[in-house]
Amino acid sequence: MDSTAFTRVRSPGMAGALCRWFTLALASLSLAVTLPAAAQDDDIAAPQMIDLSVMLDWYANPVHAPLIVAKQRGLFAKRGLEVDIQAPADPSVPPKLVAAGRIDLALSYQPQLHLQVDQGLPVVRIGTLIATPLNAVVVRADSGIEQVADLAGRKIGYSVGGVEEVLLASTLENSGLSLDDVELVNVNFSLTPALISGRVDAVTGAFRNFELAQMRQEGVPGKAFYIEEEGVPTYDELIFVANRDTLDEHRDAYRRFMDAIGEATAWIINHPDDAWQRFISYDDSLDTPLNAEAWAATLPRFALRPAALDHKRYRDFEAFLLERGEIKAQSPISRLAVDLDAP
Repeated sequence: MDSTAFTRVRSPGMAGALCRWFTLALASLSLAVTLPAAAQDDDIAAPQMIDLSVMLDWYANPVHAPLIVAKQRGLFAKRGLEVDIQAPADPSVPPKLVAAGRIDLALSYQPQLHLQVDQGLPVVRIGTLIATPLNAVVVRADSGIEQVADLAGRKIGYSVGGVEEVLLASTLENSGLSLDDVELVNVNFSLTPALISGRVDAVTGAFRNFELAQMRQEGVPGKAFYIEEEGVPTYDELIFVANRDTLDEHRDAYRRFMDAIGEATAWIINHPDDAWQRFISYDDSLDTPLNAEAWAATLPRFALRPAALDHKRYRDFEAFLLERGEIKAQSPISRLAVDLDAP
């Protein structure tokens, strides 16, 4: 063997280099082994959830399906949200609680929003749940009331003051009547019972997908007058409203909330039977023949793009109210509603 070759391998410089290389290799191996453990530790620490309180406009029923299904399928939790769904004691208070900062979001109605903003309430629409009018004037089919003009001198029940009176007034005026020609009776939640019992001759604010089904099941068929066919512009029935003054600080959470609502809505449309099971699993009291019938009537009404904003719809309804003298001035759309996904 060549002694010079042996000397080169055994030289102090080469031995030091080999030693340093071996030390670095061990260090790299050690780092490669410990890095996954560190990453695993980070995964264990779950991100802090954001609490959101949402108040319904009414007791839970099929119109609220996207909200309930999103919660039941974990779509809120997936986006870092812990959503508390509440029902109101009084259907007129949810937007007022939002304005007072006591609730983050509330379900309300587009016509009501216009009036409240005109009155100075700091509420703004951030999304749509039901994209078509559900509101209808309903009478018993055996009442002898065949047209809106036949309501003259009759008692009409309502549940939410202000907004329903405006819509009813327009409906009546389309047939040559006014609110002075009828007697209004506040029946709160009891629209159908008040109508069936004869306490009132008609109700306004009845949801055509629900009250008519309820009347059929009670053996007292109803007849509906659709307000968008009686001079009222088409509008969003159910909308999510937030406090306008604090919107910017919650915008990201609200955007995630609306993303979850959109995903839930698409899933409901694609899987209506599975969605029904998810819906009734929220509360055993929801599993009723009435809700099952209303479920099918409600599915076509959901907003397929709940975060999207139809500017013309809000502009037209604002002009309608201004023309009728129901608001003092026409508010810009940005004061009434926002598209959270807009730049």
